[in-house]
Amino acid sequence: MTNSFGEPAALSNFSWLEGASHARELVETAQLLGHSLIGVADRQGFAGSVQAMVAAEQAGLRYLLGVRLTLLDGTEYLAWPSDRAAYGRLTSMLSAARMEAPKGECPLTREALLAAAQGQAMALIAPRHPDAGFATRLRRDAAEFRPMLALPLMVAAHHRATGDDRARFDTLAAMGARLIAAGGVRYHAPHRRRLADVLSAIRLGRPVEELGLDAEPNGEACLKPEAELRRLFQGHKAALDRVAELAEVARFSLRELAYEYPDEILDPGRTPQQTLEARVAEATRQTWPGGVPPKVAAQIAHEIALIAKLDYAPYFLTVHEIVRYARSIGILCQGRGSAANSAVCYVLGITAVPPDKHDLLFERFISEARDEPPDIDVDFEHERREEVIQHIYERYGRHRAAIAATVIRFRERSAIREVGKALGLDEAVTAPLAKAVWGAGDATWAEIAAEHGLDAEDPRLKLACELADEIQDFPRHLATHVGGFVITRGPLTELCVVTRAAMENRHTIEWDKDDIEALRILKVDVLGLGMLTCLRRGFDLIEKHHGRRIALEDLPPDDPRVYAMLRRADAVGVFQVESRAQMNMLPRLRPKAFYDLVVQVA
Repeated sequence: MTNSFGEPAALSNFSWLEGASHARELVETAQLLGHSLIGVADRQGFAGSVQAMVAAEQAGLRYLLGVRLTLLDGTEYLAWPSDRAAYGRLTSMLSAARMEAPKGECPLTREALLAAAQGQAMALIAPRHPDAGFATRLRRDAAEFRPMLALPLMVAAHHRATGDDRARFDTLAAMGARLIAAGGVRYHAPHRRRLADVLSAIRLGRPVEELGLDAEPNGEACLKPEAELRRLFQGHKAALDRVAELAEVARFSLRELAYEYPDEILDPGRTPQQTLEARVAEATRQTWPGGVPPKVAAQIAHEIALIAKLDYAPYFLTVHEIVRYARSIGILCQGRGSAANSAVCYVLGITAVPPDKHDLLFERFISEARDEPPDIDVDFEHERREEVIQHIYERYGRHRAAIAATVIRFRERSAIREVGKALGLDEAVTAPLAKAVWGAGDATWAEIAAEHGLDAEDPRLKLACELADEIQDFPRHLATHVGGFVITRGPLTELCVVTRAAMENRHTIEWDKDDIEALRILKVDVLGLGMLTCLRRGFDLIEKHHGRRIALEDLPPDDPRVYAMLRRADAVGVFQVESRAQMNMLPRLRPKAFYDLVVQVA
């Protein structure tokens, strides 16, 4: 047995409707089988790579970062970057293809791959029936890629248990292929074959019964113990040994990504910390012209010291720049959440909770002990938020700013509908199930089916219910986050894959907020709030009819009539206390002061 063994290029379920296992399932199974490494190489991107890496770290396995690339001519490759520069070439190539194509498409040419090949370890994926045409392509690829690759070009092959595997390996070897056992894992265990076929049916838009050769021939596209693979690759031992060779070269880790803030946020000749301290000092003089209250001065000094220690000044400056722009063109905005515990955020105009009138707990926002990056949510008038978004794109460029993704996943309703359709169930059967599952609590599919007069023991319906449970939480596609911006100093496309969003003039990255947090990449939340638009219209009406211009900071914070209204649960349209649950609580809690509302919302 070797010290470096495992599947270096499994598909996870972030290969949309193709991979049939979560990354954590692949990792956990690899660990149980005694593998020392696991690699995930999803198709045309790195959307699931952070989750796979985190799972591997928790399991104590070496993680190999890879990607599966399909060219316009149908040829497929596996690529593993050897260093940071090689990774940046892959993300730049994928970003360029995605940003020029309709959402969801990623057309790659051979020329683009050749341009990005420097520093990669690569394998050409062997077809089911290698012929003379494949031999010609292999010879051409081996010659053209040779000067650039970190390892001589390999050929990825796996055992399909279809009776012709040994002959296929022999044919590939006779062509001069340097075989590597990789790319054959589509799910973690054999029982997922059923779900894999359902995913194929959904992807291809036809029932499982009509998949033909697109269906899995067996349940062998799963992880296997090393001893079993050595038996299956008998006579081609080098194909397994090359996994260790690959692991020595494919050393790049996403942990090496160093996030850098944009330079535009700095005052000339000053560091981020110096810039922040100068702006805070100027703002405090304007806020308290008669002198800063000692309590506030101590709070600000404490926050500034901790911000300096944790090197978060650039983040505050990035948020401040966006807020400053919005205010300069008359857009109402206000930060919320735990950031309201910051005196620095208050004096910079980001939040509106005055530290001289409230006891703030800065450690609820930033804590050295928690070691979590800050997260400031800023609400803007919803009708004018797009102006702020386009300002960010114009100031930093679309190659340096993009919105985080939101992963749309299968839930009960979509699961039973799509799985049922793939299995040939009529909409008249799945529709009532999908409708009834909402709010059904702990009821099983069988119980829900029985309530609607359906035979829960019908084999096809029973299978649909089982697979609907299995597909729960599988990613369906990527959508756009409500407003979480990632802004970088250099090209964002060298940090991650940037893709075109469904909405015009929007671009997103592949990773969601959890992935960003895991990599300690900070985002700025630019959110829209309808109530701020209502307030601005109210201010306009007051100015029109009474000649008095009011700003947010002019609103009286302790008007007793407002609290009387809230105690009556007259809170329709009042942000954060307008839900049914909040309105039920208001007459019972009977708020009389601001902190009473803090307690209720918390």
